[in-house]
Amino acid sequence: MLELALGPVPFYWHQRDYETFYEHAADWPVERIYLGETVCGRRRDMKLDHWLGLARELRAQGKTVVLASQTLIEAGADLRALRRLCDNGELPVEANDMSAVQLLNEARLPFIGGAPLNLYNVEAIRLLAGSGMQRWHAPLELSRQALTALLTALREQGLALPCEVHAYGHLALAWSARCFTARRRGHAKDRCQFVCRDDPQGLPLFSQDGRRLFTLNGVQTLSAWPQDLRRELPVMAEMGISSARLVVANEPMADVVAAFDQVRRGQPDHRDPLALVDEARCDGYWHGAPGMDRH
Repeated sequence: MLELALGPVPFYWHQRDYETFYEHAADWPVERIYLGETVCGRRRDMKLDHWLGLARELRAQGKTVVLASQTLIEAGADLRALRRLCDNGELPVEANDMSAVQLLNEARLPFIGGAPLNLYNVEAIRLLAGSGMQRWHAPLELSRQALTALLTALREQGLALPCEVHAYGHLALAWSARCFTARRRGHAKDRCQFVCRDDPQGLPLFSQDGRRLFTLNGVQTLSAWPQDLRRELPVMAEMGISSARLVVANEPMADVVAAFDQVRRGQPDHRDPLALVDEARCDGYWHGAPGMDRH
Protein backbone atom coordinates (compact mmCIF):
# COMPACT_ATOMS: atom_id res chain seq x y z
CA MET A 1 0.00 0.00 0.00
CA LEU A 2 1.15 3.51 -0.80
CA GLU A 3 2.83 5.15 2.19
CA LEU A 4 1.67 8.55 3.48
CA ALA A 5 4.35 11.03 4.54
CA LEU A 6 3.89 14.31 6.42
CA GLY A 7 6.23 16.97 5.01
CA PRO A 8 7.93 19.69 7.07
CA VAL A 9 5.76 22.65 8.10
CA PRO A 10 6.75 25.45 5.70
CA PHE A 11 5.35 28.29 7.83
CA TYR A 12 6.78 30.01 10.89
CA TRP A 13 4.84 29.01 13.97
CA HIS A 14 5.35 29.41 17.68
CA GLN A 15 7.12 26.51 19.37
CA ARG A 16 4.00 25.43 21.19
CA ASP A 17 2.07 25.29 17.89
CA TYR A 18 4.63 22.89 16.42
CA GLU A 19 4.47 20.73 19.53
CA THR A 20 0.67 20.62 19.48
CA PHE A 21 0.61 19.85 15.76
CA TYR A 22 2.93 16.86 16.13
CA GLU A 23 1.15 15.62 19.25
CA HIS A 24 -1.91 15.23 17.04
CA ALA A 25 0.12 13.90 14.09
CA ALA A 26 1.35 11.02 16.22
CA ASP A 27 -2.16 9.55 16.00
CA TRP A 28 -2.69 10.15 12.28
CA PRO A 29 -2.33 7.30 9.74
CA VAL A 30 0.96 8.54 8.30
CA GLU A 31 3.98 6.26 8.29
CA ARG A 32 6.71 8.86 7.77
CA ILE A 33 7.20 12.36 9.17
CA TYR A 34 9.74 14.98 8.09
CA LEU A 35 10.76 17.53 10.72
CA GLY A 36 12.75 20.72 10.61
CA GLU A 37 13.01 24.31 9.39
CA THR A 38 13.47 24.23 5.63
CA VAL A 39 12.76 27.86 4.67
CA CYS A 40 14.67 30.48 6.69
CA GLY A 41 17.65 30.28 9.06
CA ARG A 42 16.34 33.24 11.06
CA ARG A 43 13.44 31.16 12.35
CA ARG A 44 15.11 29.90 15.51
CA ASP A 45 12.32 29.14 17.95
CA MET A 46 12.86 25.45 17.31
CA LYS A 47 16.44 24.36 17.93
CA LEU A 48 17.88 21.03 16.81
CA ASP A 49 17.33 19.62 20.32
CA HIS A 50 13.62 20.51 20.07
CA TRP A 51 13.29 18.68 16.75
CA LEU A 52 15.16 15.68 18.13
CA GLY A 53 12.87 15.62 21.15
CA LEU A 54 9.81 15.60 18.90
CA ALA A 55 11.43 12.93 16.73
CA ARG A 56 11.98 10.62 19.67
CA GLU A 57 8.34 10.97 20.73
CA LEU A 58 7.10 10.28 17.20
CA ARG A 59 9.39 7.29 16.77
CA ALA A 60 8.01 5.89 20.01
CA GLN A 61 4.59 6.08 18.30
CA GLY A 62 5.90 3.96 15.43
CA LYS A 63 6.63 6.73 12.91
CA THR A 64 9.67 6.83 10.64
CA VAL A 65 11.17 10.27 11.26
CA VAL A 66 13.55 12.24 9.02
CA LEU A 67 15.19 15.62 9.64
CA ALA A 68 14.85 17.96 6.66
CA SER A 69 17.60 20.46 5.84
CA GLN A 70 17.24 24.16 4.99
CA THR A 71 16.85 24.72 1.25
CA LEU A 72 18.66 28.03 0.76
CA ILE A 73 22.01 28.24 2.58
CA GLU A 74 22.91 31.94 2.75
CA ALA A 75 25.36 32.49 5.60
CA GLY A 76 27.98 30.87 7.77
CA ALA A 77 25.40 30.41 10.54
CA ASP A 78 23.20 28.44 8.13
CA LEU A 79 26.13 26.20 7.22
CA ARG A 80 27.02 25.60 10.87
CA ALA A 81 23.40 24.68 11.60
CA LEU A 82 23.45 22.33 8.61
CA ARG A 83 26.59 20.62 9.92
CA ARG A 84 24.91 20.04 13.30
CA LEU A 85 21.84 18.66 11.54
CA CYS A 86 23.87 16.24 9.43
CA ASP A 87 25.91 15.17 12.49
CA ASN A 88 22.84 14.53 14.66
CA GLY A 89 23.86 10.89 15.11
CA GLU A 90 20.29 9.60 15.37
CA LEU A 91 18.13 10.33 12.37
CA PRO A 92 18.43 10.26 8.60
CA VAL A 93 18.48 13.62 6.82
CA GLU A 94 16.62 14.86 3.76
CA ALA A 95 19.09 16.95 1.74
CA ASN A 96 17.35 19.94 0.18
CA ASP A 97 20.52 21.61 -1.02
CA MET A 98 23.79 20.36 -2.51
CA SER A 99 25.67 21.58 0.58
CA ALA A 100 23.82 18.94 2.57
CA VAL A 101 24.59 16.32 -0.07
CA GLN A 102 28.29 17.13 0.19
CA LEU A 103 28.37 17.02 3.99
CA LEU A 104 26.44 13.76 4.16
CA ASN A 105 28.57 12.19 1.45
CA GLU A 106 31.78 13.21 3.25
CA ALA A 107 30.42 11.63 6.44
CA ARG A 108 29.38 8.52 4.45
CA LEU A 109 25.82 8.86 5.69
CA PRO A 110 22.80 7.76 3.64
CA PHE A 111 20.26 10.49 2.85
CA ILE A 112 16.97 11.31 1.17
CA GLY A 113 17.08 13.62 -1.87
CA GLY A 114 14.54 16.43 -1.47
CA ALA A 115 12.44 17.95 -4.25
CA PRO A 116 14.58 21.16 -4.41
CA LEU A 117 17.51 19.06 -5.71
CA ASN A 118 15.60 18.93 -9.04
CA LEU A 119 16.37 15.34 -10.03
CA TYR A 120 14.93 15.15 -13.52
CA ASN A 121 16.94 12.35 -15.17
CA VAL A 122 18.62 9.00 -14.68
CA GLU A 123 22.16 10.38 -14.65
CA ALA A 124 21.44 12.87 -11.86
CA ILE A 125 19.81 10.16 -9.77
CA ARG A 126 22.65 7.74 -10.50
CA LEU A 127 25.20 10.36 -9.38
CA LEU A 128 23.45 11.03 -6.08
CA ALA A 129 22.71 7.35 -5.47
CA GLY A 130 26.46 6.83 -5.70
CA SER A 131 26.87 9.54 -3.05
CA GLY A 132 24.53 7.85 -0.59
CA MET A 133 20.99 8.81 -1.68
CA GLN A 134 18.60 6.01 -0.77
CA ARG A 135 15.28 7.70 -1.49
CA TRP A 136 14.21 10.74 -3.51
CA HIS A 137 11.37 13.19 -3.95
CA ALA A 138 10.31 13.88 -7.54
CA PRO A 139 10.50 17.53 -8.74
CA LEU A 140 7.18 19.29 -8.28
CA GLU A 141 6.86 20.27 -11.93
CA LEU A 142 7.26 16.71 -13.24
CA SER A 143 4.11 15.44 -14.93
CA ARG A 144 2.64 11.99 -14.44
CA GLN A 145 3.71 11.03 -17.94
CA ALA A 146 7.29 12.25 -17.51
CA LEU A 147 7.62 10.64 -14.09
CA THR A 148 6.30 7.32 -15.44
CA ALA A 149 8.97 7.37 -18.14
CA LEU A 150 11.69 8.27 -15.62
CA LEU A 151 10.67 5.54 -13.17
CA THR A 152 10.65 2.99 -16.01
CA ALA A 153 14.13 4.06 -17.09
CA LEU A 154 15.39 3.86 -13.50
CA ARG A 155 14.07 0.33 -13.11
CA GLU A 156 15.77 -0.69 -16.35
CA GLN A 157 19.04 0.78 -15.03
CA GLY A 158 18.72 -0.96 -11.65
CA LEU A 159 18.17 2.38 -9.86
CA ALA A 160 14.66 1.83 -8.53
CA LEU A 161 15.01 3.90 -5.34
CA PRO A 162 11.84 4.65 -3.36
CA CYS A 163 10.22 7.76 -4.85
CA GLU A 164 7.94 10.31 -3.17
CA VAL A 165 5.47 12.69 -4.80
CA HIS A 166 4.05 15.95 -3.43
CA ALA A 167 0.41 14.95 -3.18
CA TYR A 168 -1.06 17.73 -1.03
CA GLY A 169 -0.08 21.25 -0.03
CA HIS A 170 1.22 24.47 -1.55
CA LEU A 171 3.91 23.95 -4.19
CA ALA A 172 7.26 25.45 -3.20
CA LEU A 173 8.12 27.31 -6.40
CA ALA A 174 11.12 29.48 -5.47
CA TRP A 175 13.43 30.73 -2.73
CA SER A 176 15.05 34.16 -2.74
CA ALA A 177 17.90 35.92 -0.96
CA ARG A 178 15.31 38.66 -0.33
CA CYS A 179 12.41 38.37 2.07
CA PHE A 180 9.21 39.60 0.48
CA THR A 181 7.19 39.35 3.67
CA ALA A 182 9.61 41.61 5.57
CA ARG A 183 9.76 44.07 2.68
CA ARG A 184 5.98 44.33 2.54
CA ARG A 185 5.95 45.29 6.21
CA GLY A 186 8.71 47.85 5.69
CA HIS A 187 11.49 45.90 7.43
CA ALA A 188 14.98 45.05 6.23
CA LYS A 189 15.56 41.33 5.97
CA ASP A 190 18.19 41.26 8.75
CA ARG A 191 15.81 43.16 11.05
CA CYS A 192 12.63 41.46 9.91
CA GLN A 193 11.11 41.20 13.42
CA PHE A 194 9.92 37.76 12.31
CA VAL A 195 6.80 39.21 10.73
CA CYS A 196 6.19 36.04 8.68
CA ARG A 197 4.86 34.56 11.91
CA ASP A 198 1.90 36.92 11.56
CA ASP A 199 0.82 34.85 8.54
CA PRO A 200 0.72 31.24 9.79
CA GLN A 201 -0.52 30.06 6.39
CA GLY A 202 1.46 32.49 4.26
CA LEU A 203 0.59 35.81 2.67
CA PRO A 204 -1.64 35.67 -0.44
CA LEU A 205 -0.40 37.65 -3.45
CA PHE A 206 -2.91 38.89 -6.04
CA SER A 207 -2.61 40.13 -9.61
CA GLN A 208 -3.83 43.60 -10.53
CA ASP A 209 -7.13 42.11 -11.70
CA GLY A 210 -7.65 40.44 -8.33
CA ARG A 211 -6.61 36.91 -9.24
CA ARG A 212 -4.70 35.04 -6.55
CA LEU A 213 -1.28 34.14 -8.01
CA PHE A 214 1.12 33.05 -5.26
CA THR A 215 1.53 32.69 -1.52
CA LEU A 216 4.48 34.48 0.04
CA ASN A 217 6.18 32.79 2.96
CA GLY A 218 9.25 34.83 3.93
CA VAL A 219 12.00 34.06 1.42
CA GLN A 220 9.86 31.34 -0.14
CA THR A 221 7.26 31.70 -2.91
CA LEU A 222 4.51 29.11 -2.81
CA SER A 223 1.69 28.36 -5.21
CA ALA A 224 -1.54 30.24 -4.63
CA TRP A 225 -3.50 27.09 -3.89
CA PRO A 226 -2.55 23.69 -2.52
CA GLN A 227 -1.93 20.92 -5.02
CA ASP A 228 -4.31 18.05 -4.34
CA LEU A 229 -3.66 14.65 -5.93
CA ARG A 230 -5.79 12.49 -3.66
CA ARG A 231 -7.76 11.13 -6.60
CA GLU A 232 -4.49 10.09 -8.25
CA LEU A 233 -3.33 7.78 -5.45
CA PRO A 234 -4.40 4.57 -7.27
CA VAL A 235 -2.44 5.74 -10.34
CA MET A 236 0.59 6.51 -8.18
CA ALA A 237 0.47 3.02 -6.69
CA GLU A 238 0.38 1.51 -10.20
CA MET A 239 3.35 3.67 -11.21
CA GLY A 240 5.44 2.24 -8.37
CA ILE A 241 5.61 5.47 -6.35
CA SER A 242 6.43 4.63 -2.76
CA SER A 243 5.04 7.55 -0.84
CA ALA A 244 2.59 10.47 -1.14
CA ARG A 245 3.76 13.54 0.76
CA LEU A 246 1.23 15.80 2.46
CA VAL A 247 2.16 19.33 3.56
CA VAL A 248 0.11 21.49 5.89
CA ALA A 249 -2.05 24.07 4.08
CA ASN A 250 -5.39 25.72 4.72
CA GLU A 251 -7.49 22.63 5.48
CA PRO A 252 -7.32 20.83 8.85
CA MET A 253 -4.52 18.31 8.35
CA ALA A 254 -6.31 15.62 10.34
CA ASP A 255 -9.11 15.74 7.75
CA VAL A 256 -6.64 15.78 4.84
CA VAL A 257 -4.73 12.77 6.15
CA ALA A 258 -7.98 10.89 6.82
CA ALA A 259 -9.19 11.56 3.27
CA PHE A 260 -5.94 10.39 1.70
CA ASP A 261 -5.91 7.33 3.94
CA GLN A 262 -9.41 6.42 2.77
CA VAL A 263 -8.48 6.72 -0.89
CA ARG A 264 -5.28 4.68 -0.61
CA ARG A 265 -7.31 1.92 1.04
CA GLY A 266 -9.69 1.87 -1.90
CA GLN A 267 -12.52 3.67 -0.09
CA PRO A 268 -14.35 6.65 -1.60
CA ASP A 269 -13.33 10.16 -0.57
CA HIS A 270 -16.37 11.36 1.31
CA ARG A 271 -16.87 15.06 0.63
CA ASP A 272 -19.55 17.24 2.10
CA PRO A 273 -22.57 16.52 -0.15
CA LEU A 274 -23.65 20.14 0.22
CA ALA A 275 -20.35 21.41 -1.19
CA LEU A 276 -21.22 21.98 -4.83
CA VAL A 277 -17.76 23.24 -5.75
CA ASP A 278 -14.44 21.92 -4.45
CA GLU A 279 -12.26 24.29 -2.47
CA ALA A 280 -9.66 26.02 -4.59
CA ARG A 281 -6.93 23.55 -5.40
CA CYS A 282 -4.58 22.88 -8.28
CA ASP A 283 -3.04 19.85 -10.00
CA GLY A 284 -1.83 21.23 -13.33
CA TYR A 285 1.78 20.05 -13.25
CA TRP A 286 0.70 16.44 -12.69
CA HIS A 287 -1.31 16.62 -15.91
CA GLY A 288 1.41 18.34 -17.95
CA ALA A 289 -0.30 21.75 -17.80
CA PRO A 290 0.40 25.05 -15.99
CA GLY A 291 0.71 24.28 -12.30
CA MET A 292 -2.18 26.54 -11.28
CA ASP A 293 -4.66 24.60 -13.46
CA ARG A 294 -7.32 22.38 -11.99
CA HIS A 295 -8.45 19.16 -13.74
